[in-house]
Amino acid sequence: MRIEGAVKTWNDERGFGFIEPRHGGQEIFLHIKAFVARSGRPEVGQRVTFEVEMSPDGKKRAKRVEVVNEVRRNVRARKDNPAQWGTASYFAIPAFFVVFALTALIWKVPNWVAGLYLGASLVCFVFYAMDKSAATAESWRISEDTLLALGLVGGWPGAIVAQQVLRHKSNKASFRAKFWATVVANVLGFVALSSPLRAVLWT
Repeated sequence: MRIEGAVKTWNDERGFGFIEPRHGGQEIFLHIKAFVARSGRPEVGQRVTFEVEMSPDGKKRAKRVEVVNEVRRNVRARKDNPAQWGTASYFAIPAFFVVFALTALIWKVPNWVAGLYLGASLVCFVFYAMDKSAATAESWRISEDTLLALGLVGGWPGAIVAQQVLRHKSNKASFRAKFWATVVANVLGFVALSSPLRAVLWT
């Protein structure tokens, strides 16, 4: 028998949450693998239908979970499609290249700074790939703070590429807000440390 309910809690990092049945009763454990088909990550408040089975430890869990009103949900998802905002994100890289070139032309930025950005971007991409793999395998994850720190020190161009190529961390609003804050902080820091303000900042 299929039951209707709504996702009450969801831990995106660990890939599980709980469903609250529509007509009340015990909350049902929900694992990411229980979905029959998915478009995007589960969301709190999302309406679903599901069946119930017993886990090996004797607890109830959802199986064969399907999202209700999938067509309408797909329309909403397209409006916030990661690919759409991701295309715009790619413009941040050439825009920074222009900023970097102008800054280097005016204040003679050392060559090693470009190497730092390239190296940090490569490391950042690898870390995103590792975290994506860990999420798929449901194993130990790399913390968001680590990913954000790598972006802050200059790896954010590689992070943008990883987010879009790997489709990882590209549709979580809270992470995106923090990520873009680190991008702005890094660019402002780069300009400030390359300009005459550096002498003031280091005194």
